[in-house]
Amino acid sequence: MTKKQKKSLTFILISAFLYAVCQFIDFEGFGHYGHLIEVACFFVPYIICGAGLLRKAALNIFSGRIFDENFLMALATIGAFTLSIISTGDHGHAHSSAGEAAIVVILYRVGTFFESIATERSRRSIKELVDILPEYANVLRNGEITTIDPDEVEIGETIVVKAGERIPLDGKITKGSSTLNTAALTGESHPLSVTVGDKVISGSINNEGVLEIEVETEYENSTVGKIVELIEEASEKKAKRESFITRFAAIYTPVVVGAAVALAVIPPLFGAHGGFAEWVERSLSFLVSACPCALVISVPLAFFGGMGAASKKGILIKGAGYLEALSKMKVCMFDKTGTLTKGSFRVTAIHPEKITEAELLRLAATAECYSDHPISNSLVAAYGKVPDAKAENIMELPGAGLRADIEGKQVLVGNDRLMKLEKIEIRECAECHAHHLVGSTVHIAMNGEYMGHIVISDEIKEGAEKTIADLKASGIRTIMMSGDSKKSAEKVAEQLDIDECYAALLPDGKVALTEKFISEKKENEIIGFVGDGINDAPALMRSDIGISMGAMGSDAAIEAADIVIMDDNINKIALARKISRRTLGIINQNIIFFIFVKAVVLTLSAFGYAPMWLAIFADVGVTIIEILNSTRAMGYKSKK
Repeated sequence: MTKKQKKSLTFILISAFLYAVCQFIDFEGFGHYGHLIEVACFFVPYIICGAGLLRKAALNIFSGRIFDENFLMALATIGAFTLSIISTGDHGHAHSSAGEAAIVVILYRVGTFFESIATERSRRSIKELVDILPEYANVLRNGEITTIDPDEVEIGETIVVKAGERIPLDGKITKGSSTLNTAALTGESHPLSVTVGDKVISGSINNEGVLEIEVETEYENSTVGKIVELIEEASEKKAKRESFITRFAAIYTPVVVGAAVALAVIPPLFGAHGGFAEWVERSLSFLVSACPCALVISVPLAFFGGMGAASKKGILIKGAGYLEALSKMKVCMFDKTGTLTKGSFRVTAIHPEKITEAELLRLAATAECYSDHPISNSLVAAYGKVPDAKAENIMELPGAGLRADIEGKQVLVGNDRLMKLEKIEIRECAECHAHHLVGSTVHIAMNGEYMGHIVISDEIKEGAEKTIADLKASGIRTIMMSGDSKKSAEKVAEQLDIDECYAALLPDGKVALTEKFISEKKENEIIGFVGDGINDAPALMRSDIGISMGAMGSDAAIEAADIVIMDDNINKIALARKISRRTLGIINQNIIFFIFVKAVVLTLSAFGYAPMWLAIFADVGVTIIEILNSTRAMGYKSKK
């Protein structure tokens, strides 16, 4: 609990205690001034809990936002105290009006207390970006390596990046070959092979060897610097969602205030029974009866319950506005790797030419068992045991594969480039095309003769197909964005039956597409984005609803998101939407009941036919009923 929340709870407890004490005081025993003392006593708990409400109402008036819930609550409660003061001969009326004003603001403070607990957590902080921000750069100056801050490196200088280090600035390789881990930037776990002449981007990790890179951009214009800038810009563009109750009050408040003014002025002008004083008093009673306390408390409580129900299912929703928006989502965009797919490689197909599958896999695993390359690891894992043969004279060919002697035979294991270098003819795999297998193809040759290939690819997450189908069935347009190749991305999109697919995207490309869809959307349409990596953070923040996969996602993506799926279960996107729709259904029930009761009581009050018990029911009674109804949002149970 924050310091502010503790302070709020203290005010609530003190005010509730003082209110309870006032209920037991016999104010009639104070004689002629009893009703004024009563008003003063109830004013103490009122001002303790209501000072913030009055301040907000006043500030909003000066800023031009008059008709909101703060204004109506302030007007109704001030009217109640005014009614208590002018009711000099009726202690019961004075007690009822002053006491009602006090309990209304106490209950209102309780409602805002619950809302503050459930409110969105700060998602604009980008301190987690430190994980990809390079802390230093090794610059080659006068034949010696000097370690300095990346922003001190000038264009044209040469930096040295050792194995395991992060590339601090964008540039071009002048010496060395390696593979790069670009997952933090592109979201793709497939290592990128690079050699002399290739351009590299900051934030990538050098997997092996030493690279010398000629710097081509200043630090602030580097890829990492641009990602930071993108997130900051997105956070500024994405306005905070206006609260549900504020939008309701914007309609309800002017109607009620207008009706109260008309009640005070019009009847006396047309000669109605009683003077202006009686009709002003009746209009004040009308305002008190119109107090929206029931909704001001029950709506935040329902949202709190809905978010609580979601959290029990492993779904963290950072604010009531996002729970509401989720029910109105019409477009859902997905990152591919780590979101729709598992983001880890495994052997998905073995296609031998002249030997058995087991023998082909054994050769590949034997040759690769000494390498830490991700593809090597997946081959060894697929073989499932320590190879019985021993590879000798192993020679790595950067960006192509390796050559090794196994049991007296020369074995080549690598990609298309290696086979081309060794002038070995490879054959297109008809089975791969027939079964839509997309991934890295590892070719194996022995003594210059082609032996076959092994397909290593990412796997689609369990439940991804059902999630897409459920969303499409509810009228949501699905879009996939990926940093992967067009061929790989389109195959995944085809398998999952996704409406649209965009591939080979860097973070700025995802943000640009998000901006495009936002600019083209219809009024009141909500656009969601689902991602997991730091490369997704700008798009997560820029979309109307950002949904992050929490278990495997980066800290920055989780921070940027509005909704976090804590266990990476993609099925929970549809579940979160069901919880959202149910919560909004409960809130709509409360609104309909509120409007019905208020319409009846206010009509009777305007004509002087509303007894006190009915006015109390319209306020306190309706509040209790709606609070009980709102608690149902906490008990969501999934249908099996």
